[in-house]
Formats: sequence, structure tokens, C-alpha cells
Amino acid sequence: MNIRIVTDSTCDLPAETARQLAIEVIPLPIHVGEHSFLDGIDLTREEFYARLPEYTPAPKTAAPGPEIFMRLYERLANEGAPAILSIHISESLSATVNSARIAAEQFTRIPVTVLDSSQLSLGTGFIVERAAQLAQAGGRMIEITAALQSVMKRTYVFASLKTLEYLRRSGRMNFAIARFGEILQLKPLLHMNMGKASALRTRTNKRARQRLLDWLAEYAPYERLAVLHAGVQEEAQALYEQARSFFPEGEIPIVQITPAIGAHLGIGALGFACISKE
Repeated sequence: MNIRIVTDSTCDLPAETARQLAIEVIPLPIHVGEHSFLDGIDLTREEFYARLPEYTPAPKTAAPGPEIFMRLYERLANEGAPAILSIHISESLSATVNSARIAAEQFTRIPVTVLDSSQLSLGTGFIVERAAQLAQAGGRMIEITAALQSVMKRTYVFASLKTLEYLRRSGRMNFAIARFGEILQLKPLLHMNMGKASALRTRTNKRARQRLLDWLAEYAPYERLAVLHAGVQEEAQALYEQARSFFPEGEIPIVQITPAIGAHLGIGALGFACISKE
């Protein structure tokens, strides 16, 4: 049997892709007041974004505990896995990868390697997908992780947000900065590469859209490219039409961001995940 790949629900990989590549996905918990949901299991993405403006208090997310990882690692060992590669959302954004590390240190039946993807959303998903493809081809752990280091350097996620309100409500942004941005009606932009999340601001939606397209031109050509959005399918389709010339041949995914990330970015986030060609 080949090395097994584990990830978390923030990776935004389609369920069919995970099934075909035997990728195990651990859902993040989402808390709304006294109610809790498992990301991707108890609530559809469409339902989440429809309800998001009405949620009081604002949704909170949490990292799965080490015991969750331990149970999955145990099951995979029982199924005959010779080793496990556990790849998760950047530790600069979530404690999920640290829970995986704690579990890996305690689990001794088979080797478990934990990798910080340095990304979020489908940026992580593309890296996980590549790992699973290499594992199914019989790659050894040292070969897979070396290949992923190269992929990670060329992986980017960048997006515009409609508002800073959800970052403020979730506690992921300093309140004064969030209020300052709202008062001036600034349009925030987020950019992620190699675990470094940076933020820019423009004054109009038009300028924000142009900045996304400028980044897209800067990192082209692409091995993989997808449009990401949070509850704005029509805007995502329009952005794809604007960027059509950049897309490589093959499947062109337009992916709705999972609630575990959407809880912090809010309705209207729109952007790209990509891997540049070497």
C-alpha cells in the first residue's frame, strides 16, 4: 500500500478529487453561539453563506484536537498504510497543523510526517492533490516532501474582500484597523505565499479587481489555476471570463470557499488560487 495523505477541510478540494486520490479530510468545527457544525458535513456552503449575515454571535472556528488526528492515524495504520503525510492550513492562520504535530509525536505505530502547507483554501488543496498523486505513483516520503517544497514556493492565493467586518468580528484583525478601513470605504486585498499573509487596500472595487488581474499576469503561466469565491457565484464567473486567457488546458474550477475560511473572510471574497509553472 502507498503512503496515505491526510488534510483538513480548509483545503477546498472537491469531494470527488479526495475520493479518487484516497485523501482523508478532517473537518474543522464551526461554532455559532451554542451550536456547533463540522465543516463540510453538517452544513452546505450554500446554506452557510445564506445564513452568515444573520448569525449572532459571529461564527468562530477551532482547530481539531490531537485526539481527532490520532484516531484517523490509527485507522489508516489498521488499513495497512506504511506511512502518513499530514498536510494542513498554514500555521500562521490556524493551530490545526500544531494539533497534527502533537498527534504525530504521540503516534508510534507507523511514521507520520506533518507538513505546513504555507497556504489556505485551494492553495493548500493543490499541494495536497500533488502529494496524493505522487503517493499513488509509489513515491517515497523524502521524494514527495522534496517535490512539495518546490510546489509551495510557486503557489499563491490572492483575493479581494467586500468588507473587513467579518475579520473584525472573528477576532482575526485589529478592531481599530478594521474600523479605519470601513470608515474610508477601503477595499481590502489579501495575498498569501509561503506562509506570509499580506494585506493591501484600494479605494474601489474596480481597482481591487485590477490588482487581482495584475497579480495574475505577474505569476503566469500556470500549472493550476482556479477562481475562489465566498457566496458570489456570478461575480466569480465574470472574473473567470476576464481571466480566461491565463487558464491552462483542462478543468477550470470555480470553487466556493469553505465555511471554515468564509467565516473570517465574509460574503463577497473573490480571487484566485494558482501554481506557477517552473
